[in-house]
Amino acid sequence: MNMLDKAEAMKLRTKQFAIRIVGVVRSLPRTREGDVIGKQLLRCGTAVAANYRALCRSRSHAEFISKMNVVVEEADETVFWLELLTDTGVLSAEKLSLLLKEANELLAICAASLRTAKHNKGA
Repeated sequence: MNMLDKAEAMKLRTKQFAIRIVGVVRSLPRTREGDVIGKQLLRCGTAVAANYRALCRSRSHAEFISKMNVVVEEADETVFWLELLTDTGVLSAEKLSLLLKEANELLAICAASLRTAKHNKGA
């Protein structure tokens, strides 16, 4: 798989992740904490896909690194809100386990890509 194919696969993966985030937010109870956490989760969870898509159009290595930093931050924040939903009992750990696993995988992939890009900047 070449770099373009990998980028397209990641675009699709992050979009599917965003769709799953929307589904979780729709399932949240209509309580004050459900609404507040839901808005935060919706914003950062969908931002992973939107910002990954934007970084694929980067015009320079520096721009790529900058945009990948945003993706990593949004993915990390998404993990936080998913963990908070289970830690507070708003949703069960069983309901979110696969989505949380995917969020952590996306975070790891993007963080590794960011480290590589930063290392290659000096090369």
